[in-house]
Amino acid sequence: MLQTEISPEQIEERKVYREMGLSDEEYENVKKILGRRPNFTETGIFSVMWSEHCSYKTSKPLLKKFPTKGPHVLQGPGEGAGVVDIGDNEAVVFKIESHNHPSAVEPYQGAATGVGGILRDIFSMGARPIASLNSLRFGNLNTERTKYLFSEVVSGIAGYGNCVGVPTVGGEVQFDDCYEENPLVNAMSVGLIRHDEIQKGQAKGVGNTVIYAGPPTGRDGIHGATFASDDLAEDADKDRPSVQVGDPFMGKLQIEACLEVIKSDALVGIQDMGAAGLTSSASEMASKAGTGIEMNLDLVPQREENMTAYEMMLSESQERMLLVVKKGREQEIIDVFTKYGLKAVAIGEVIEEKVFRIKHHGEVVADIPVDALAEDAPVYYLPSEEPAYFREFQKMENAIPEVENHEKMLRTLLQQPTIASKEWVYEKYDSMVQTNTVAGPGSDAAVVRIKGRDKAIAITTDGNSRYIYLDPETGGKIAVAEAARNIVCSGATPLAITDGLNFGNPTNPEIYWQMEKTVDGMSAACEKLQTPVIGGNVSLYNQSKGKAIFPTPIVGMVGLIESLEHVTPSFFQEAGDLIYVIGDAEAEFGGSELQNVVNGKYEGKAPALDLDKEAKRQSQLLKAIRSGIVVSAHDIAEGGLAVALAEKLFSGKNLGAEVELAGNPTVELFSETQSRFIVSVKPENKDAFEAIVDDAKQIGTVTASGELVIHVDGEEVVNQSAEQLQALWKGAIPCRLKSKE
Repeated sequence: MLQTEISPEQIEERKVYREMGLSDEEYENVKKILGRRPNFTETGIFSVMWSEHCSYKTSKPLLKKFPTKGPHVLQGPGEGAGVVDIGDNEAVVFKIESHNHPSAVEPYQGAATGVGGILRDIFSMGARPIASLNSLRFGNLNTERTKYLFSEVVSGIAGYGNCVGVPTVGGEVQFDDCYEENPLVNAMSVGLIRHDEIQKGQAKGVGNTVIYAGPPTGRDGIHGATFASDDLAEDADKDRPSVQVGDPFMGKLQIEACLEVIKSDALVGIQDMGAAGLTSSASEMASKAGTGIEMNLDLVPQREENMTAYEMMLSESQERMLLVVKKGREQEIIDVFTKYGLKAVAIGEVIEEKVFRIKHHGEVVADIPVDALAEDAPVYYLPSEEPAYFREFQKMENAIPEVENHEKMLRTLLQQPTIASKEWVYEKYDSMVQTNTVAGPGSDAAVVRIKGRDKAIAITTDGNSRYIYLDPETGGKIAVAEAARNIVCSGATPLAITDGLNFGNPTNPEIYWQMEKTVDGMSAACEKLQTPVIGGNVSLYNQSKGKAIFPTPIVGMVGLIESLEHVTPSFFQEAGDLIYVIGDAEAEFGGSELQNVVNGKYEGKAPALDLDKEAKRQSQLLKAIRSGIVVSAHDIAEGGLAVALAEKLFSGKNLGAEVELAGNPTVELFSETQSRFIVSVKPENKDAFEAIVDDAKQIGTVTASGELVIHVDGEEVVNQSAEQLQALWKGAIPCRLKSKE
């Protein structure tokens, strides 16, 4: 039986709505709203708009906890992307989004369309995209499937990003068993805009025309939003039709056409057709404007024959935009798209009645109160329960893992995929297109200059899920603080964040507790570090075979470098410079890379984080950088001080370091105690640096020897060629990919 032949009565009797993602209670609610049973198309429309992916129905109560306002914030959550002022009538527009389920099923296209979708969010705000980043999670590189997923996701990001002409300037990749079945693919994009060019996705002005622009609609991606709002099935191949197919060359044309269109005062509103396609873009634009929309699907360009209204409304075919244009001025806008070889057609109009009315073949196939789909979607306050494992971990003492040979352990840690060089990944990305990249992949934060100005922006993505698994509230604070550390090390003031919140099934009270506590921790850190949340994405149901991923919030942060003179490298620069560590190491190994290597699991307490101390150290280090007395700066993260010292030598300058420490060598070398930095300073600036930074301690000197030599209490514990260490670090991921384990 064809979809269109399934009657409203049969939908109810056979509970067809359940297959689309609506619960019995939600279906009854739909009947109350409509005053009748919904037809097949209407049921599909409600199911995608009320999916977690579109409505945030379970996460909305938590998202309200985030601080979203600040002196720099021009646009917070609620539009396609957030906007932050950077002075000179300029602003940066940025957002992060996930494409997890599609990437698990069809990794190349899943990742590619993730990049395309986030770029559309940026230029639909009127901004030119100037940089892309990503944050990826995979299982350990010891199965052929994980190696395949990893390779294809990276190829998909490169395939789309390189062709569309936006540099991929940074990102991060981590590996843990919990992502074996559920890889995470989070894409971030940043754009530049003038204040007076900021666009809104609103369908204002009764009688104005709704215009469809872009390639024709096909059957790809139907029910993609619902697919992303459910557990990943064991037979996930059946979900391949839910994965969209991207066209970066078409995407590039859309960027240029839309950026020209926004200069016309004929344009009223613009929004990309992302999750839930034509349905979400049209209904959200109307709901935000307090209007309604009527559309005729006979006018929608179609790639395939005999498409039903249901298929057209739910398709997530890529590179499509929806515009609202002043009545009578449609041709001006259509002509711009035509110039770029893009189809643009009028398909409807803004109406006063606040309904979403769809016509097809002369019949009304959907007639729904517009707010019911957007503003008034259901919101659930789910039960939360502290897991038993958390209570057990909190009772554990801070045990120090047993390390017999510290030099050998340093070599081992440098080859752990989460720590090892990601050059195999980023060498596939074009990071220099547009010629504004000052610091690209491999730096603590990417730095992109603002053309024609003596300033730049620093951008990073961060998030250590191991800490969050052990202690979500503390881990949430760390995720924000670590992102800010990377921004500060580059010479920038942190401005704001966008977040990608990746969790398991929220109907499990223990998962919901993880979400709740993570948001509490992130919110506290955002308040203290003055980095409001200006938008983001929630991706739930990241689990399969009953096993959830670690709670994995990704923090995308942007900072402002007020002068290009303040741009600070992460590597040592010159022999004779003094090496300082800011902050002392404690016996904190819960969730650490050392614990992973020695014990093969994560347990105990996450490293503690004092937000006052964190804010003070960041502020003092930034002051020292702006005073011109810091040669290089790098935060201490996974693997601890020894790994960070080695990384500071991996610049190709053939430098070495002589370092003298005191205390327990395992703690001093490998602890992941928070709020710590390694800085190099010229000898003549020693007193000035120490006067600014309270917790700085000189531990050694940069040498010309090419050797990393570390003494603890007078005993030599590491004496290694920096070149050999770098070879191990660089070769680890390519070596694992080639192995036939």
